[in-house]
Amino acid sequence: MKLIIMTKPTFFVEEDKILATLFEEGMDNLHLCKPGAEPVYSERLLTLLPEDSLSRITVHEHFYLKQEFRLRGIHLDSPMVPPPQGYRGNYSVTCHSTDELKEAKRHASYVFLDMPLEELQSYGGSNQIDKKVYACSHITLSNIQVAKELGFGGVVVCDDLWQHFDIHSQQDYKELLQYFSKLRKSAG
Repeated sequence: MKLIIMTKPTFFVEEDKILATLFEEGMDNLHLCKPGAEPVYSERLLTLLPEDSLSRITVHEHFYLKQEFRLRGIHLDSPMVPPPQGYRGNYSVTCHSTDELKEAKRHASYVFLDMPLEELQSYGGSNQIDKKVYACSHITLSNIQVAKELGFGGVVVCDDLWQHFDIHSQQDYKELLQYFSKLRKSAG
């Protein structure tokens, strides 16, 4: 099962160092998601990361960054929003129901399903869930196994990882790295 890490929605001082270390520790897909942020801040963060990590980053806004930094791809926040005119390359999309999955999976490289796992479990999953669909709603170390059992091809982790580092008071991010290691093992 694939593991995608999503950035915190805000920028913070140690972010480039933490992300670089996560790439060194085996992170293979980072989603750069900073809703409403000025593009210059995303550009700055990207320039601080090791060049060999850029091809493992998918951007949620400011799609020109994909070409400028040779990123992995772009992410669309809704299946109702088409990729930019003339866009060629990898893209992913977020769906909010199993009904949206069928069409989205035809065109996207992979699809996030932002829907509680408990809801899917309660009616036995969905025949639309497969290796192209990644669970994206409140994924934690404790429910990755449920996502596996339901047949997801991957999981998207955000808050569950970042809660192990206080951006306002910590500089040591060893606890976050240890938690990332546990996430990788559980998803693997």
